[in-house]
Amino acid sequence: MTGNQAIPFREALAVWWRIGLLSFGGPAGQIALMHRIIVDEKRWLDEPRFLHALNYCMLLPGPEAQQLATYVGWLLHGVRGGLVAGLLFILPGALLILALSWLYVLLGGVSLVAGLFVGLKAAVLAIVVQALIRIGGRALNGVLKPLLAVAGFLALFVFDLPFPLVVLGAGLIGFAGARWFARAPAGSAEPAPAVVLRPGTRRAALVCLGLWLATVFGLLAVLGPDSVFSDIAVFFSKMAMVTFGGAYAVLAYVAQQGVESFGWLQPGEMLDGLGLAETTPGPLILVTQFVGFLAAFREAGAGGSLLLATLGAGLTTWVTFLPCFLWIFAGAPYVEKLRGHRALSAALAAITAAVVGVIANLALWFAINALFDTQREVTVAGLGLQLPEPGSVDLTTLAIAVVAFVLVFGLRLGILPLLASCALLGMGSALLAS
Repeated sequence: MTGNQAIPFREALAVWWRIGLLSFGGPAGQIALMHRIIVDEKRWLDEPRFLHALNYCMLLPGPEAQQLATYVGWLLHGVRGGLVAGLLFILPGALLILALSWLYVLLGGVSLVAGLFVGLKAAVLAIVVQALIRIGGRALNGVLKPLLAVAGFLALFVFDLPFPLVVLGAGLIGFAGARWFARAPAGSAEPAPAVVLRPGTRRAALVCLGLWLATVFGLLAVLGPDSVFSDIAVFFSKMAMVTFGGAYAVLAYVAQQGVESFGWLQPGEMLDGLGLAETTPGPLILVTQFVGFLAAFREAGAGGSLLLATLGAGLTTWVTFLPCFLWIFAGAPYVEKLRGHRALSAALAAITAAVVGVIANLALWFAINALFDTQREVTVAGLGLQLPEPGSVDLTTLAIAVVAFVLVFGLRLGILPLLASCALLGMGSALLAS
């Protein structure tokens, strides 16, 4: 690794701005972008160090690409480098999502805009299925991992178990299995490397923890547990601790709670938010900002309040990403000690396998709510399942979804051209219908 004193902070600042503005395409594209700039172009890190940092970030809850940027920034310039890299990775997308959220509530009833979101919903269905196939192809080797994926799907779709419980159970199975079958103690494959130190890191971790707790408990104390802002702070703080497996995995949890438990938004609106997040740079988990925006907007009653909505969006982003900095600053100095720890790697692999089932549940949930207007409860073996009414299918959305699948799997179109194409089809169908 190039010494952090040899890299001017101003140069690093320009690079993090560049990455933040260009980080489209989900975590795979974002990680590839960072690799090209940091390893290939700038040569600030070598390949093994970059990959080890990535493996560590994948062990953490939260968006791994944003945490990788934070970790690399910390490695190069300490706490200020980590803060700048992590914040600039979030900021452009967060501002764009906020602007699009304003347009959504102000113009969402206009037929042309409504048609645009019909097109985005259809595109999102194809994107989620593509993510399911890609992640499943990498993660489901062997015998146990496909079983964990099926178990994860059934736990959510059939038994309606909480997402955090699925993640915890899979991790424990993987960790216990590795320890049970290991021929040598976990982590003994090579001696533990030295701890990496950067001044002020422990203090930064404590500040992040203090700000996070002060936000949650301060809102509970001042506004009470029945306030929408208290609900946002508590719910998204819990989510920040269990977001293993990327945004697609946790979206099922957010959708379930936001739609069914809190009533913050409608099922179709979750698809709209995901479509907005797909069109902007930054972590896909920024879709939660859209959820917080609508939750606070509707809490104001008839007509809504854009000021309260903006505060709700800001609070959601704050409690979602503040823990990401906490995890990095708390663990980064000791990250090298995780090298070769087979039990932790096995736990992560088991969680990733179960997450494939979680994403399958998400894809089915999105498809039912995007393509059908009504659902009915069917009892099978004593279990109540929500299934669509076949006669309520939305033919326009179905037709655009078929086109989206052809574009993705037949023509292998990229995400942004796909979204643009489907949005134009949706607006065209709205014009024809008017």
